[in-house]
Amino acid sequence: MKLKVYADRMSQPCRAVIIFCKVNGIDYEEIKVHISKGQHLTPEFAEINPMKQLPAIADGRFKLFERYPADVFKRSKIHSVLDWHHSNLRRGAAPYVFNTTIAPILGRPLNPQVAAEAEIILSSSLSKLESFWLKGNGRFLLGRNQPSIADLSLVCELMQLEVLDEKDRTRLLGPHKKVQQWIENTRNATSPHFDEVHRVIMLAKERQQHQRLKAAKNEGGSNMKRPLVSRM
Repeated sequence: MKLKVYADRMSQPCRAVIIFCKVNGIDYEEIKVHISKGQHLTPEFAEINPMKQLPAIADGRFKLFERYPADVFKRSKIHSVLDWHHSNLRRGAAPYVFNTTIAPILGRPLNPQVAAEAEIILSSSLSKLESFWLKGNGRFLLGRNQPSIADLSLVCELMQLEVLDEKDRTRLLGPHKKVQQWIENTRNATSPHFDEVHRVIMLAKERQQHQRLKAAKNEGGSNMKRPLVSRM
């Protein structure tokens, strides 16, 4: 039977797994589960994954880490990057994007305090990523010359920043030239799958830009209609 990957491409872990499958030529069927519609919380999906989280892979024998390097030392290093990611970079990037941009789309209020706290974690994580995980002569994490699942996971996390206002994104990523180059290296190494999988993010970015321009025009129009206050 063909491998089934249950995913929503707006989700960072889902994009990483899909790109991984495409790059490695794994034959799979992608089954869309829309987080925004709560489809991952339904009893039907709970039969696929009782934790009700994405992505989910419906194949009892498939283990994602089996595609890691056979060398135990190298595998442990990749695991260490992934563990760091979920305790650091993800704790910064995901809450920041959600509480500055995504929340209203899902009918939730923005939380500036959570966003400010997340930004501190994100900035610290980007500095650590550049000074520690990207040190060495290789183009990818841990000084490797080929991207691993760790590269895909972390880069897909940072691609969420694309939906931010351009000034905001530049402020966050601008100081980290090594990180920017690594993102581009990973994109090139996994082309054309990288751009195809991230098309959903680019479409979301376009929608956000359109809404910002529309809001700015409406605000400008309101200012033009305000009566002038005469000075005495």
